[in-house]
Amino acid sequence: MNEMEKRTVLHSRRVLLPEGLREAWVVLHSGKIEAVEFAARDAFEVVDFGDQVIMPGLIDIHVHINEPGRTEWEGFETATKAAAAGGITTLVDMPLNSSPVTTTVAAFHEKLAAAQGKLHVNVGFHGGIVPGNTAHLGPLAEAGVLGIKAFLSHSGIDEFPNVETADLEAGMPIIAAHGLPLLVHSELVSEHPEMSLMDAQPQSHDAWLRSRPKSWENAAVELMIALCRKHTCKVHIVHLSSAESIAPLQAAMAEGLPITVETCPHYLVFAAEDIPDGATLFKCAPPIRERANNELLWEGLRSGVISMVVTDHSPATPDLKGLKDGRFREAWGGIASLQFSLPATWTAAKQRGFDLADISRWMSANISTFMGLDARKGRIAPGFDADLVVWDPEGKCDTEPSAIVHKHPVSPYTGMQLKGRILQTWVAGKIVFDHGKFANFGSGNIILHKS
Repeated sequence: MNEMEKRTVLHSRRVLLPEGLREAWVVLHSGKIEAVEFAARDAFEVVDFGDQVIMPGLIDIHVHINEPGRTEWEGFETATKAAAAGGITTLVDMPLNSSPVTTTVAAFHEKLAAAQGKLHVNVGFHGGIVPGNTAHLGPLAEAGVLGIKAFLSHSGIDEFPNVETADLEAGMPIIAAHGLPLLVHSELVSEHPEMSLMDAQPQSHDAWLRSRPKSWENAAVELMIALCRKHTCKVHIVHLSSAESIAPLQAAMAEGLPITVETCPHYLVFAAEDIPDGATLFKCAPPIRERANNELLWEGLRSGVISMVVTDHSPATPDLKGLKDGRFREAWGGIASLQFSLPATWTAAKQRGFDLADISRWMSANISTFMGLDARKGRIAPGFDADLVVWDPEGKCDTEPSAIVHKHPVSPYTGMQLKGRILQTWVAGKIVFDHGKFANFGSGNIILHKS
């Protein structure tokens, strides 16, 4: 039997299919799922996983890889290794914090060149809208970016300034004409007395939280709903943390507006009340909020208003993270989490009565639909890409720093007791992660939008 004729059959008593968990034999051939069968069959190779779960590989559309230009923070090689170790088979890179930022086609081509030969998993790319780059949006769409990212407040990177309403008014018709989503960091800064708390309490997470209130998010979401209505441009609210925005978003969706919403594991797993002073590992923007708010985010997932869970993996060096002095204002704002998103989300979701089908919907199927890849990814079905994760939901996740494979072993998840041990990750029918070891390096493909 030659290489092109080989079939690999994966068997488990717990295969997550569109209709639910059941015993199945998944036949892989030429990078695709050729068949899903319900009785044993002779095959070239059968891999038996017993009771371990075989599930569609996760998709993460919110990752800061930082290459080129800031590879001391992260890079394609380490980020895609971490993704594979976490069961993520496709990720999408944000247009910052690389240098140059992806706001022109020339910068996009630099990023594509930097990615060559370094991908353990599939990678797509978002472009960015900043003041003055409206003329670049159409060419970026034609070049293959999957979405356009905007910040309504300072991004943390001076090369990627926030937009004003006028910039969005000019850009959204172009973005809509190309069928792309506009992904929006939704905080509208307005002066308020508690902004000065950081001066008196520089190591206080509570001061950081109170300096960036829910009202900033709520106002930004209301603005984006209005602009979505006006321009009929797909709007995606990234990393929602304010539960007060759920009701207006639900009303907008009921109106038929093309709005989608994601949140992140750190807003679901952690609570502000538990974050000690000086613990800048937890700094992000918007901030991690109080427990009562975060429980309402879970209800947003239950209702479907929030339809995706992604990492917003935003790593930095330990020095930039401010671990030594614990000053929140100066510390880099971002949570490093690629490797732990599945165990963290699953551990918290199971405690609230959610099941594996919910996890796969939030972290794979809904995201494939958002990306326009729902005929290829996000399901175990004939004709779909053989992008799979095999894992033990009851097993213990190794959260020790020595287990971390992204660039720096710095994460608020280190040392946590999390359920969910990733055993194998398959990309295009090849094992790329196998019980802590990596294989078939370079199996990931670059994904471009087809205008």
